[in-house]
Amino acid sequence: MFRLVPAASAETERNAVNDSLPKARILIVEDELPMRRALEDCLSHEGYRIMTASDGPDGLEKALQEKPDLLLLDVMMPGMSGFNVCASLRQAGSLVPVLMLTAKGQVNDRVQGLDAGADDYLIKPFSTEELLARIRALLRRKQRSEGPTILNLGNIRIDLARQEATRKGRTLELTAREYAMLRLLAQAEGSPVSRDQFLDQVWGFTAFPSTRTVDTHILQLRKKLESKPDEPRWIQTVHGVGYRLVLKETFTKP
Repeated sequence: MFRLVPAASAETERNAVNDSLPKARILIVEDELPMRRALEDCLSHEGYRIMTASDGPDGLEKALQEKPDLLLLDVMMPGMSGFNVCASLRQAGSLVPVLMLTAKGQVNDRVQGLDAGADDYLIKPFSTEELLARIRALLRRKQRSEGPTILNLGNIRIDLARQEATRKGRTLELTAREYAMLRLLAQAEGSPVSRDQFLDQVWGFTAFPSTRTVDTHILQLRKKLESKPDEPRWIQTVHGVGYRLVLKETFTKP
């Protein structure tokens, strides 16, 4: 049976993973309200940040727009099956890890899910321990596949993984929050990042800053990185939306 509270024996591993992935964002796409709420309660308890959708089309739209770190995807849903949602995500170029949840345990069903692009498959009913272990494994795999990310902004080199920045070999002092903002901009791959996304993913639900806070931090970041902060080359304003990072010849993975 699916249980809400994890076993105490998993406490040490869970805490270690949560420390390394403190703000992993998980989208739950599940049409059955009791199951959706149970999953949301369980994963919120573990420190994950949760979004939900109750059908396939809504889940697909949120996955493409919000870019979660992981997707829990039910198979049998109204409007669009989990198989089709997963296939559509892959066709759109999304690499989000997908864990499919289903009561269908036949080999053909599992094969269909994996062929659609799912990364893992969990058959209902399942235990909390197994669900959390599979989520941890997928997030670790995602973290390894992304590798250390280097931003080259003219004569500035920024190692996001090590949180180190230099200009012509001289160290630049960036705060942890500024690195988090740069990481979010880099992950957007040139697409705009809204102020609300910054507040959600950098500041978190426990803080209550205003969108003006984002603008202030962007201004400080530009002063450190841009040769002409009033005419930014790298961190550009998208009016009415937020900010984007100009990625031309700036984004590499060593």
